[in-house]
Amino acid sequence: MTKTLIHPDYPAFLTALKSRILHARTSAARAVNHELVLLYWDIGRGIAEKQQKAGWGDSVVERLASDLQAAFPDMRGFSPRNIWDMRRFYAEYTDSLFLSQAVREMMHGKESPILRQAVAELNVQSQAKIAKSPDTTAALPLQPAAPHHRNEVVDFVRQLVAEIPWGHHLLILNKLTNAAARFYYLRATAQFGWSRNVLLNQIKAGAYERAVKEKKSHNFELALPEHFAEQADEMMKSRYNLEFLGISRAVKERVLEDRLVSHLQRFILELGYGFCFVGRQYRLVLGRKEYFVDLLFYHRFLKTLVAFDLKIGSFEPEHAGKMDFYLNLLNEKERGPGDKPSIGIILCAEKDDIEVEFALKTKQNPIGVAEYQLQTKLPAEFKGRLPTAKQLADAVRDVITPEK
Repeated sequence: MTKTLIHPDYPAFLTALKSRILHARTSAARAVNHELVLLYWDIGRGIAEKQQKAGWGDSVVERLASDLQAAFPDMRGFSPRNIWDMRRFYAEYTDSLFLSQAVREMMHGKESPILRQAVAELNVQSQAKIAKSPDTTAALPLQPAAPHHRNEVVDFVRQLVAEIPWGHHLLILNKLTNAAARFYYLRATAQFGWSRNVLLNQIKAGAYERAVKEKKSHNFELALPEHFAEQADEMMKSRYNLEFLGISRAVKERVLEDRLVSHLQRFILELGYGFCFVGRQYRLVLGRKEYFVDLLFYHRFLKTLVAFDLKIGSFEPEHAGKMDFYLNLLNEKERGPGDKPSIGIILCAEKDDIEVEFALKTKQNPIGVAEYQLQTKLPAEFKGRLPTAKQLADAVRDVITPEK
């Protein structure tokens, strides 16, 4: 039997070809999804417009579902329930409260008089919707946004929603009612490519509340270029929920590290999409001495190393100096060609924001300080034994308010 000779370049050629095929298949799937979501948008818009302008009733949905299923028996997605979801999909994403969030995103980094006018007009609509109540006959004047302004915003939203699959939209619409939260998860999913399970995990973990409403402590805007600083800020959370570790008492830092590594998949889900684990106790050498980074990750989208330093107690200013030193070593010895500056995150039990601000003020490397949360519920043995938040507030008020 004649042995087939393989050219030395063949393995590399095959690897490149398989990568190209996978890329083409993924691109084709994205293109199909893009068109499908736009189709659902247009169906929802058509129904909404006919109901508003021609006075069509709700029965049109049942009739439309029956006719479309008969015309396209091989296509799924034309059930009455799904068509109702298309109607809701269009209505919710063109609501004035949601569009005002879209305008703010469009204005980011732009000085556009048209967009400034659009956000002003949409804010009038949003305020009118909030102020109006069932027992009032006169609400704030509801002035529709100029058609060309509103259409520009709706086109922006239409293109954004086409970036994520239909199932993700149903998850966002069913789980969330706040317009700002919906826009946050929509934009984050499109930007980071979250799967539906990752999206659900982020919603359940309150990623929006932590990322947007809670103050983050870092020096990214001082240590990084503006655009990269914004991306790094989005990557970091103000607080990380580590309840899945099952820790209910004080432990040593190495035990905390062991638990995080043993629950690595869930920890990466909590960190957010794009993190790749590099190693624990990652060894760095300088001269004759060795130094070890607790946990080291690489972020695929930011293209940067992210070092985590775990602290079981409160943040101390010297922690920032230690992390700054580690980042200098990482940038010098581990940073790859084309990589952005390494980022450090100090994960501690609690922090004082003013102390963090002063500790990071003179640091040249980007460093963030975040708290971790081990339990969201009070242990059963403490229930009824500790004062409530109101009781504590009243007690403090009595102390600081002098008697008259």
